[in-house]
Amino acid sequence: MKTIVITGSTKGIGKGLAENFLKRGHKVVISSRKQAGVNQTVQAFAQQFGSDKVTGLACDVTQPNDLSALWQHAKDHFGKVDVWVNNAGMSLKRRHLAEQSDSELAAIVATNFSSILFANKMLVANMLRQGSGQIWNMEGFGSNGATQPGMAAYGATKYALTYLTKSLQKEVKGTPVQVNTLSPGIVVTDLLIGDYDLDSPEWLKARKIFNILGDTVETVTPWLVDGVLKANKSGAKVAWLTGGKAFVRFLTAGFNKRDLFSHLSSDNAQSTSPSH
Repeated sequence: MKTIVITGSTKGIGKGLAENFLKRGHKVVISSRKQAGVNQTVQAFAQQFGSDKVTGLACDVTQPNDLSALWQHAKDHFGKVDVWVNNAGMSLKRRHLAEQSDSELAAIVATNFSSILFANKMLVANMLRQGSGQIWNMEGFGSNGATQPGMAAYGATKYALTYLTKSLQKEVKGTPVQVNTLSPGIVVTDLLIGDYDLDSPEWLKARKIFNILGDTVETVTPWLVDGVLKANKSGAKVAWLTGGKAFVRFLTAGFNKRDLFSHLSSDNAQSTSPSH
């Protein structure tokens, strides 16, 4: 039985990961910025899986002290941290860089990269002292160097995360600490749709691609969890949307008509929060 800490786990991919770790009998620490949301999620999971299997604490991942407090909370409740998933992140409305506000750019760098830098620093040190532990950093668009107009800031943070992860894998070589990568692909969440104007031509084009390559949280997260639990070495990568899978999806798109967004109206989709 492992103890898993997941940042940004009161909704979206993070919540799906938490639920699937719990289904497999593991202990989970829930976290997000607001304690009320954490409490609600913990209570729901406790009713389903038992109060001895889940706890939670609010954590602003941009604050090193909050990250350290989350680690200590996990240790106090479950004695150790076996797996830590850096899932929390945010996106921005798709605009050219020159049109983004300074505050938006500062926020996305702080949430998507600086927080990962702080977390990994803290985690490597604590896991070395503990004598074991896996760190999983979450990829996103731009991690592989892909570029698109309107995605400069988000993509840059994810590309930087790739560099950080690869560098850390060299730094922990020969130690009991593992640094790994989770790549969920295109998952239908608030984060995915939150940066689009749903009345724009860009959204209509993107929606077609998403319906070919995308999947739901319920489809992707069980597979990701199984991959994490099977990993036993540093440098592991658990990737849902591989190049081969994408090729087959495009090849068969004409035969498999899907609409992953049929439940969304323009109004309620635009009101959702882009963070997770």
